Amino acid sequence: MKIKSTLLAAAAAVVVAGTAFGTSPASAADFGCRTAKLIVPWGAGGETDIIFRQFAETVNKNGAEPEIQVVNIGGQGGNKGAKEAEEAKPDGCTLFAIHQSALTSYFTGRIDFTWDAFQPVAMLTRTPSIFGANAKVPYNDIEEMVAYAKENPGKINAGGTLGSTSQFVYLLLEDAAGIKFNHISYDGTRQRMTALLANNIDTGEINLAAAKQYITSGELKALGITTEKRNPEIPDVKTVKEQGYDLIYGVDRGIMLPKGASQEVIDHYAGLFEAASKDPAITKAMTDMGTDVFFLNPTESAKYWSDTQAKWGKIAKDVGIYKAKD
Repeated sequence: MKIKSTLLAAAAAVVVAGTAFGTSPASAADFGCRTAKLIVPWGAGGETDIIFRQFAETVNKNGAEPEIQVVNIGGQGGNKGAKEAEEAKPDGCTLFAIHQSALTSYFTGRIDFTWDAFQPVAMLTRTPSIFGANAKVPYNDIEEMVAYAKENPGKINAGGTLGSTSQFVYLLLEDAAGIKFNHISYDGTRQRMTALLANNIDTGEINLAAAKQYITSGELKALGITTEKRNPEIPDVKTVKEQGYDLIYGVDRGIMLPKGASQEVIDHYAGLFEAASKDPAITKAMTDMGTDVFFLNPTESAKYWSDTQAKWGKIAKDVGIYKAKD
């Protein structure tokens, strides 16, 4: 009896230890795969790709089973990868990296499904947007750009991926300021940055990680940042809010599973990513990129997506870009 009790206690300790590290009883054998692919629907090397790779590396470092491998499926503003993820089996062997382009592409009719075609696992990060401009434009902040746009309607070329978050932030500014931009599409941050630096467009959404060196050198202008308070890394850049427009905005990134995944699988991955979000190395890496860790569990994530869809859908209708077939 004493030996049996000791064995039971040891087994209980193992279960408790596993729970403490955010894992679940699920294993590689349960999933039927030793490696699960995380579809990142944008090209390698961009900010979104880097963020998800860092989280995947941390999850794997913590002993994830199955191990997670990032697979880039770029094209169509994130929609090509979204379609493949949406069609995948809900067996836990495929995950999907998502941000609000899943909403904006749906609103603009570029894709016929949105976030609720998946099952939320977690929200991970939030990256504020910076309204960038090439060094030759005659305005230096949002107020001056708005004034110029009103005097020269339709003359400002704004770069962004049509139907994605990089265009939507400009639609929000159009709605708030009563102006119009000439929207030019680029399939990704890197292409948009290149166009800005080459003076091929006047303005475009940028982020701190990709653009700080160019802002500091004067090769790019930072007209405003979409945060409540100024960023200490670029303290001279005014917030959009302090320039008269209550535009608080960020690119919010999370993890999804195909529809039909079991609660055990959802909880398994939610635990792994929650543990990763608490890793000091992740916090530092995100801070260095101008990004905040923004963890939400599956229930909180579902509420986030539902609330955001309702709020952004109204704006899309107000500015006349809503083409979704509800």
